[in-house]
Amino acid sequence: MKRLSSVLMIGATLFLLSAGWLFAAPVEHEFGVKQYDDFHRVLHPLQHEALPKADFSRIRAKSSELIKHGRAIVKLGIPRGTKAAHVAEFRTELSKFNKALARFSSDVKKGSDEQLKVSYSAVHDSFEMLAAMLPR
Repeated sequence: MKRLSSVLMIGATLFLLSAGWLFAAPVEHEFGVKQYDDFHRVLHPLQHEALPKADFSRIRAKSSELIKHGRAIVKLGIPRGTKAAHVAEFRTELSKFNKALARFSSDVKKGSDEQLKVSYSAVHDSFEMLAAMLPR
């Protein structure tokens, strides 16, 4: 039983380490849509450097640039070439992204670090959903 537990623990650790390589997109990652690429260039170091260190002052310092690029995504709307099967879902997620961006903007100014963490994470997660639906 002890051996099985050790094997499972080692397996889980190896999986998590390898998953980090799979899901951590390099900064050079391009989506092929300028607004998404611009947003991601600001988002990536915040997600993979500032957030893990709870460096909320860095997140706040870059927030105006992130919000500017986020608004450009909202203004763009549904990118040309988006699969018809994704249009309704894209529209819904774009609305969620816009609301998450507004909440984040508010929390940057007057929210606690914990509130900022939650609203920043919502922006990140919503962006990931949108990016997954982009035409390739």
